[in-house]
Amino acid sequence: MKNTELYENEHIEILGNDIGVIVSDEHTFGTDAMLLADFAAPKRADRACDLGTGCGIIPFLWARDGKCSETVGVEIQQKGFLQTERSIQANSLENKMKAVNSDLRELKGKLDFGSFDLVTMNPPYKKENAGIVSESENERIARHETACTFDDICKAASSLLRFGGRFCICIRPERLFEMMKTMSDFRMEPKRLRLVKSRAGEKPWLVLIEARLGGKSGLTVESDFVLYKDDGSYTEEMNSILYLYRKD
Repeated sequence: MKNTELYENEHIEILGNDIGVIVSDEHTFGTDAMLLADFAAPKRADRACDLGTGCGIIPFLWARDGKCSETVGVEIQQKGFLQTERSIQANSLENKMKAVNSDLRELKGKLDFGSFDLVTMNPPYKKENAGIVSESENERIARHETACTFDDICKAASSLLRFGGRFCICIRPERLFEMMKTMSDFRMEPKRLRLVKSRAGEKPWLVLIEARLGGKSGLTVESDFVLYKDDGSYTEEMNSILYLYRKD
């Protein structure tokens, strides 16, 4: 990764294999994004789009692992978009990755519809009027449905995907039925589901879902993903996801 100018509240997170991403107080990443990037499991030749990409963490994890022939990160907030764009330049990935500053409801004419093998999104988890609304604009957009709804998300994913293409998303368990129904409304059939738990025996705090555009009915429920052992250390599966990130 080349040296790059950093602004206030920014630093570089090295992800491994000499790939890094610029993060800030406003646009950073957490465990859920890393789990989604792993769950989506793109192929080397896939053309992929990450909606609401933030700092671009999911595309950069794929780039680190040699996945995808081309990735596009869509971000509505200009600061997140600019962070992603600068990270692309710093990693010399201009030939494989690009950032688009856009509302996901306004992608027509900006991206080629029906051309992507994979679309992902780590969406706002709360409905617009649910719970205490975050004070800052970037937190409201990231955590609440102020800029997009499940309908908006699934419509965008369905438009971008080729027939048979995959849409992967992570959501809170309480919204699972709502998301699966919305996927179906936009011709995307839920095909794979995985619950994420902090420890075995605890309630899940996250759900990973994969749907296929035009897919036949039939859902596979995979074994739970567990982050921690009883002694507080990471499980082997979680360690395998964090290995390169922690190594550097």
